Amino acid sequence: MLLQLFLVFAAGATPARAQTNLAGPLVVFNAGSLAKPFNELLRAFKAKYPEVTPAQENSGSLEAARKLTELGKIPDVIGVADYGVVSQLLVPQHAGWFATFARNSMVLIYTRESIGAGEINEQNWWQVLLRPGVRSGRSNPVLDPNGYRTLMALQLAEKFYRQPGLAARLERAMPPRYMRAKEADLTALVQAGELDYSWSYASIAKATGLRYVDLPPEIDLSDPSLARWYRQALVRLPGASLAGGDSLEFRGEPIVYALTIPRQAPHPATAHKFVRFIFSPAGQAILKSNGFQLLDEPELGGPERPPAGLF
Repeated sequence: MLLQLFLVFAAGATPARAQTNLAGPLVVFNAGSLAKPFNELLRAFKAKYPEVTPAQENSGSLEAARKLTELGKIPDVIGVADYGVVSQLLVPQHAGWFATFARNSMVLIYTRESIGAGEINEQNWWQVLLRPGVRSGRSNPVLDPNGYRTLMALQLAEKFYRQPGLAARLERAMPPRYMRAKEADLTALVQAGELDYSWSYASIAKATGLRYVDLPPEIDLSDPSLARWYRQALVRLPGASLAGGDSLEFRGEPIVYALTIPRQAPHPATAHKFVRFIFSPAGQAILKSNGFQLLDEPELGGPERPPAGLF
């Protein structure tokens, strides 16, 4: 269960001497949809602490988590597109807590050259995707939350439009050749005209200026008041190891992003400062400018509390 957390930040500016004392590497793993905002956050953080050397790795959230669980690669901070990735894969062995920081919504991105671009809307989108010759893509659900959220959206669409078998038909209309490791990889294919439509997030659509279908809230996984409705959707995936026999179960729920500092983070002091910066007014402004929905109050999850003074 997530616990409400009120963030209290110290008033006033940080003394210049304290800002210059921070130095060395800062390694961040993040979801593909966080690539641009986290790049901007890291650049702004380096401007504040010039002796820090940021290193950013972008991937699907599940892939990012498995870098810890399978490969033993430990970052200073990991940011994911679904808090469930942290709670199910990283807690308790690799992390003791996590904090949520943003919301998003599922959309279909396209261009004016896409087949059906002049008529597609929130009611007929599924009919357009099923037309012969329409090329639509999605990310890999084994690696990326947008991939399993796409499957959830299809399941919810079948119930919402009362069209038995619709989810399976739509899934078949997205062949494996139109699947990529993360939703951000599909954006370039849509922009280049190699895909007509792709499942993505509203934040990516807004940041790139692409057209997008604003789906009904019963389908787009954006509305906390529809949490019970979303739970009708269910996707099962491989667990902490792709080669292992364990599995994970993800139920539909409102999209919530989260971050944590792993237990064995190599540069914890720098990680603490960076997390505080993300939740500062400057950090929140960067997330908002990249199309994310900010939370009124972050929430904490996991069996432990974060380090003293972090929030």
